[in-house]
Amino acid sequence: MAKKLPGKKTQREKVQTQERLKGWPAIAKFLGQTPAVAQRWHSEGMPVTKEGRSVYANPEELTKWVGTESGKVKPIHIASGEENLAADLKQALTYVRGHKSKR
Repeated sequence: MAKKLPGKKTQREKVQTQERLKGWPAIAKFLGQTPAVAQRWHSEGMPVTKEGRSVYANPEELTKWVGTESGKVKPIHIASGEENLAADLKQALTYVRGHKSKR
């Protein structure tokens, strides 16, 4: 078994770092909100990990949390800039049309 050199990250640590958001500005940008809103949401239960003075969040956990907080049966999807949103739009319109007729 190879020894870990001080200051060097293992491959597993590198992958874990790439999969998470670091800091309130990155978390807020992912959510499409301001850092102040992200911090308030954290105080309301949004999953964020604190390590010393730094904060980290997993994008999948944030997406799941936002979906459950908004009362959705199915967690919502936070889209990135390069996605085709046509399917999501069609699904949303179908949902709205279905609830509109029940009023």
